[in-house]
Amino acid sequence: MVDVETARRALRCLDLTDLTDNCTDRAIDALCEKARDPRGPVAAVCIWPQFVTRARDALRGSPVRVATVANFPTGAEDIARVMDDVKEALSDGANEIDLVLPYDAVRRGDLESATEMVAVVREIADQGRLLKVILETGELVDPALIETASRLSIDAGADFIKTSTGKSPVSATPEGAEIMLNVIKASARPVGFKPSGDIRTSEDAAFYIALADRIMGAGWATPKTFRIGASSVYDALIATIEGRTGPTSAGTY
Repeated sequence: MVDVETARRALRCLDLTDLTDNCTDRAIDALCEKARDPRGPVAAVCIWPQFVTRARDALRGSPVRVATVANFPTGAEDIARVMDDVKEALSDGANEIDLVLPYDAVRRGDLESATEMVAVVREIADQGRLLKVILETGELVDPALIETASRLSIDAGADFIKTSTGKSPVSATPEGAEIMLNVIKASARPVGFKPSGDIRTSEDAAFYIALADRIMGAGWATPKTFRIGASSVYDALIATIEGRTGPTSAGTY
C-alpha cells in the first residue's frame, strides 16, 4: 500500500503526458488543468510539438513546465530535421525537449551518429532548458547496449535519460532502470532519470522512486532529478492521496 506522502512526491515528479495520435486542443486544455492541481502541481506536461503554444498559454503563471518530443517515436537519424523541429518547439515556448536517441544506430555500433544528434540538440536547447534523451530500452534489450546508450547520452550533454517512448511493445522495466541509474551514479554528473510507459498505478510510481533512492541516495528523487512519464497514473495518485482505491486499468500514453 502506497502512503499519501509517497503519492504526493510522485505527483510532483510527474510529466503528465498526452502523446496519443488523436490528441486535440480540448484534451490539452484538460491536461493543463490537471497539471495545475494544487495537490501537485506536476513537474511538466509532455505533449506533441503542435500543442506547445497552447500549453504554454494555459500554464502561464504556474510552475509547470512544457515538455515536447523530438525525433519521436522512431528515433530516426535525420539530424537536420531534428534541429529544425527543436528550434521551432523552443521558439513556441517549450522548456524541455524529450529527444529519442537514434537507437538503431546504437544497435549497429554507430555511436558517433547517435552522439552527434544529442550533442547538436544540447547546443540548441540551452538557457536552462532541459534535454531528456529517450533510449528506448525495450528496443535496445541488451544490458550492454542500454549501458552504452546511457553513457553516450550523458557524455553528449543530456540533463536526463529516459527509458522509453511508451510506443514500443516494452517500455520501462526495473532491469533497464537499474542499469541507467547506475550509469548516472558512475558519471558523477547531476543527471536525472525518467521512467516512462507502463506506469499506471501508485505502486508502479512508488517502485521507481524507491529504486532511484536506493541507488542514488535517500531523497534523491525530486522533480529536478526524477520524472515519471505517464498519463493514467495521475488518477491513481490522486486516488491514493484522497484515500480511495486507485484505477488499475491501462491508459494511453
